[in-house]
Amino acid sequence: MNRLLHLSPNTAGRDIAVGDIHGHFTRLQDALDAAGFDASCDRLFSVGDLVDRGPESEQSLEWLDKPWFFAVQGNHEALAIAHVCGGYLDYSMYRASGGGWFLDLARQDQEVFASRFDRMPLAIELETAQGLVALVHADCPFPSWAPLRETFVEGGPLLAAVQEICQWSRRRLQQENTCGVEGVRALIVGHTPLRQVAVLGNVYHIDTAGWASGYFTLLDLNTLEALPTS
Repeated sequence: MNRLLHLSPNTAGRDIAVGDIHGHFTRLQDALDAAGFDASCDRLFSVGDLVDRGPESEQSLEWLDKPWFFAVQGNHEALAIAHVCGGYLDYSMYRASGGGWFLDLARQDQEVFASRFDRMPLAIELETAQGLVALVHADCPFPSWAPLRETFVEGGPLLAAVQEICQWSRRRLQQENTCGVEGVRALIVGHTPLRQVAVLGNVYHIDTAGWASGYFTLLDLNTLEALPTS
């Protein structure tokens, strides 16, 4: 796994982030169409959780193959990997969270999905005209970006604990922590469904439940403003 993916600026079009997708790729495509997304020059960045809950989780592999689509690994991808690799899982929780489609696949098909999910980065950092923007699924466990970057690049004994916080933590929202993360212009995360985008310091929580009764927020990573989708 390349745990950290670094990308240069997009000089041809827009870079756009979207929150959790959870198996609703048709809804996502509708939002992209409404925002005038141009696959010939624009790029789309996902904060992870492509699968579970929705009816189109199997389309995740197709989307991961798109040259303009980049996604970090969310906790739902991590659950699939853990199942295939024999890690600990609360299977009642996993099914209740929408993982039944995966658990009911043939073993060989599970391995195909898990292998691809395992190649997803845990973090993405992206150069923009206004500065470095980063994405993880849930949160950054450090007050600055540098130690997280170092952990993901070099590995080490803290890696598992750092990954867990990056994929599962809701502490920043629960504590209404506005300290932010130094070393990046903005950190973009999902994981916790909200009625509208929440900005705490420079951390943007953009899962506005487009996979449920909400809507997909499409955040322009240059302006850090949501694009109109209607």
